Amino acid sequence: MASTVCRWGILGAANIARKNWKAIRLAENATLTAVASREPSRAKEWIDGCQAECPFPAAPAACNYDDLLKRPDVDAVYIPLPTGVRREWVVKAANAGKHVLCEKPCASNAGDLRTMIDACRAKGVQFMDGVMFMHGKRLPLLRSVIDDGETVGQLRRIATQFSFAAGDDFLKGNIRVSSALEPLGALGDLGWYNIRFSLFVMKYALPTKVSGRLLTEHGGGGATVPLEFSGELFWPNGVSASFYCSFNTELQQWAHVSGTKGSVAVRDFVLPYYGCESEFVADRPVFNVKGTSYHWESHPKRHAVTEYSDGAPDAQETNMIRTFSALALGGRPDPVWPDVALKTQVVLDACLASARNGGALVEVK
Repeated sequence: MASTVCRWGILGAANIARKNWKAIRLAENATLTAVASREPSRAKEWIDGCQAECPFPAAPAACNYDDLLKRPDVDAVYIPLPTGVRREWVVKAANAGKHVLCEKPCASNAGDLRTMIDACRAKGVQFMDGVMFMHGKRLPLLRSVIDDGETVGQLRRIATQFSFAAGDDFLKGNIRVSSALEPLGALGDLGWYNIRFSLFVMKYALPTKVSGRLLTEHGGGGATVPLEFSGELFWPNGVSASFYCSFNTELQQWAHVSGTKGSVAVRDFVLPYYGCESEFVADRPVFNVKGTSYHWESHPKRHAVTEYSDGAPDAQETNMIRTFSALALGGRPDPVWPDVALKTQVVLDACLASARNGGALVEVK
């Protein structure tokens, strides 16, 4: 009889993994068997903290990375290890027959990501990047509104911003500004979401050309990472997209889709504002001129789905774990997920190559 519960391991006790600990606990088709760190004692301390707040019936085991991958009671691994060392452990996990949910950015470059995906494909295991908003109920509703032919009309422009003001302590010690551990900086940590949203709107058609600008960097001696980045993407049908990601600007997570008839605004496209609904607003303004009166009228329409923002059985991170677990248990990997991850990485790489060349247009291949 086939198992109905996917047994998870977490490879690395990162802060973001706490959120997925809870998501695994809430997903009815998942459980957590083990957590690994370089030192099992650190994994044990991390487990104790999570278990005190959101307990599993049996506490997961603490172990090191290699031992976790040898465990027969682990079907899938979530890997939030730093990007600079992630390729090694994704390949090892795949070779051990474990399905892989990979934190983003998936790799330091597209070549590394292809190696990781190829390893998973060779062993018949699922690969997916950990972009939680892809699994929210709002996204299908947004897709239907963009595609209805009337709300937006013919698509013309996409714009997104994802930023937070990091502060001095972050810049002194956080791994996201380490060129060895997170060489893509804000572009990888935040820009991955910007690029993914634009690709989603474009139904994953790749832009043909991109440009990028390194607005602010951190570090020295040729080992800098982006702190603040802007990019432009261009499709052959005339659609363009701009994005801005930054560790210097206060928290914003907005997206705006514009066309020939109207626009759609999402204020919180990465993590929905806290509450029981995920929403967005469509608008078709009208400019009425009558004599000396010049009236610009807004005609907004709110669209929403019932869905808790986080930490709930229907939250997007729980849906991600639920979806991944079903794929792992089904034994037939879905090739769409590694494909969209690779497309995101390819566009990101091209934007960075442009920025390193003074913003010159770069073809996407």
